[in-house]
Amino acid sequence: MKNIESIKLKPTATIKEALRIIDSGAMQIALIVDKDDKFLGTLTDGDIRRGLLKGLDLDSSIESVIFKTPTVAKISNTKEEILKVALTKKLHQIPIIDEDGTIIGIQEIEELIKPKNKINKVVLMVGGLGTRLWPLTENTPKPMLKVGNKPILQTIVEKFAEYGYTNIVMCVNYKSHVIHEYFGDGSKFGVTIEYILEEQRMGTVGALSLLQEKPTEAFFVMNGDLLTNINFGHLHDYHLTNNSMATMCVREYDFQVPYGVVNIKNSKILSIEEKPTHKFFVSAGIYMLSSEVLKEIPENEYYDMPTLFEKLISKNKNVVSFPLREYWLDIGRIEEFERANQEYGEVF
Repeated sequence: MKNIESIKLKPTATIKEALRIIDSGAMQIALIVDKDDKFLGTLTDGDIRRGLLKGLDLDSSIESVIFKTPTVAKISNTKEEILKVALTKKLHQIPIIDEDGTIIGIQEIEELIKPKNKINKVVLMVGGLGTRLWPLTENTPKPMLKVGNKPILQTIVEKFAEYGYTNIVMCVNYKSHVIHEYFGDGSKFGVTIEYILEEQRMGTVGALSLLQEKPTEAFFVMNGDLLTNINFGHLHDYHLTNNSMATMCVREYDFQVPYGVVNIKNSKILSIEEKPTHKFFVSAGIYMLSSEVLKEIPENEYYDMPTLFEKLISKNKNVVSFPLREYWLDIGRIEEFERANQEYGEVF
């Protein structure tokens, strides 16, 4: 998405101020926000001209000419969803808001149709044993199990490539030759692939210490047994907008207690709640890390992502969550593998 700080305006701004922003910006639009950065609407040259025809002058407030019902997309919308709306309404750009209505950026539609290759690395953790999927993983590493007639890992690589992220690193271990022989250097999938062989179990972060070329930009880390329709471009922009050191995708998880819960204080029953549902946020196994994080990772030893986040939190670093509302499935067990194959055609 395009950075928008320079094209934001408060509704109290004058038409003269709005024209200065619209004329100087490549997007030729102003985004109107309130004091809390909540999105109120847009303003274009056409809106202003219509206002001038109605008797406004350059010192008039823009409030009466704001277009308050523009088409917007949420940060959780997929590339396909945004393209469908844009093409239907013949739009060249769409403002993107978060779940609270705060404006995050503007998505150029041409960039979605023909994404430019980004330099950001994508590190895929694909060395797991997949013991819970035995015997399917007896001769095949879990990321190479076929869902929708192609390996899970191929779908992941193709989804990143759709958003222009083609610089792939695969951290391999169990039956790594199967992965290497299938993907090669990545050229037939439109990406470049580097392999890191974990000689010992390194956890979900430890292998990052083995990177031959350390990232200088923010980079993705993702488990290789996930299927998701997440918009990777929006995750990247969210990470940068929030000036985050580490961003974790989180998924809401509901757990229903199968019994009536009795609330007690000093043996006195205060209330009874029948089979309550508790909501939690859990890690979705997808992260974006700033390059500075690498110095926090010990060399060549087992290290997990939760430990890294706890360390950053203890140092008061800015770590944020990215709510993942798109399709997501962790294929860790046989029943999830079967479900993935049932749903793949409809989702992907």
